[in-house]
Amino acid sequence: MKIDGQAYRSVWLDADDRWSVHVIDQTKLPWALEILRLTTRDDAAHAIRSMQIRGAPLIGAVAAYGLCLALRADASTDAMERDAALLNATRPTAINLRWALDRMLTRLRNTPAAERVAVAYDEAGLIADEDAAQNETLGRHGLPLIEAAVRPGRAVNVLTHCNAGWLAAVDWGTALSPIYAAFNAGIDVHVWVDETRPRNQGAALTAWELGKHGVPHTVVADNAGGHLMQHDQVDLIIVGADRVTRTGDAANKIGTYLKALAARDNGVPFWVALPSSTIDWTVSDGVAEIPIEERSQAEVTDMTGRLADGTIATMRVVSADSPAANPAFDVTPARLVTGLITERGRCDATADGLLGLFPERR
Repeated sequence: MKIDGQAYRSVWLDADDRWSVHVIDQTKLPWALEILRLTTRDDAAHAIRSMQIRGAPLIGAVAAYGLCLALRADASTDAMERDAALLNATRPTAINLRWALDRMLTRLRNTPAAERVAVAYDEAGLIADEDAAQNETLGRHGLPLIEAAVRPGRAVNVLTHCNAGWLAAVDWGTALSPIYAAFNAGIDVHVWVDETRPRNQGAALTAWELGKHGVPHTVVADNAGGHLMQHDQVDLIIVGADRVTRTGDAANKIGTYLKALAARDNGVPFWVALPSSTIDWTVSDGVAEIPIEERSQAEVTDMTGRLADGTIATMRVVSADSPAANPAFDVTPARLVTGLITERGRCDATADGLLGLFPERR
């Protein structure tokens, strides 16, 4: 995707040394575009844990490269298993993290230690390239949903929650990929961008990347979505996911479930876009079985922004003696999901629907 006309991915190897890893520091957006250089396992783990990078597909890709960096220091089997476990513990909800590390280990366990670094970089590169290709294909499968919503004299209004664009993946994104495909095809499309408290990934990240690519959009308070739906200002909703069960339940950023409820009440299609690496085939009941990350109270009690003089400042917006709870995700039951968009096509949010696209999982 593009920033002011220049193509970017969200993770890439250094062009000169071909081993260190570059990522965009998402905690600095939208105020500054800063590139981080990761050179150790701990650099990668910190980037994931601190949300300098985030988004389920990107977490998986960066974890894979993090294992490459670890192997440069110690390619022994014991160290490899230990480093993979450390990286796997950085975030609990996004299944792509475990998926990517399991894929790396499956290939590396049967590789001699002396060859592991080269093989690891090859596999991590495949993970990144496949994610970009899958999400571009996912966008093509989602494009007909936007084409079908075209009405004379008005833009197609798509509402999204959190950030599921190219910043959350290696390229293209998940929920935003059909939107980019529609925009690139010349369709008049407009995006309602939920601010997505408490970390404001919608206002800070989704709005930024849409604006840099030229896609018309408007940031709204999280609580405005139902009102917009009641007044026929939302044609469809597309969100991403951090984990989808084999039965179609979808875990995504906190507040997604409420959007699905409002969508059902107003007859607005609610779609979840995901690469197959986000499916957890071992889980059937998302509400009961998907672990929900509880993050720092400070993300709720404090807010960061740019002051009139350009200074970036963090301030507390909650009474000093009031505690806060911060569940980072919620689960939208499959019954509220119109359908799933994957790199293999669209399907119902059901076990049969998913198995129809992925028969090898039967």
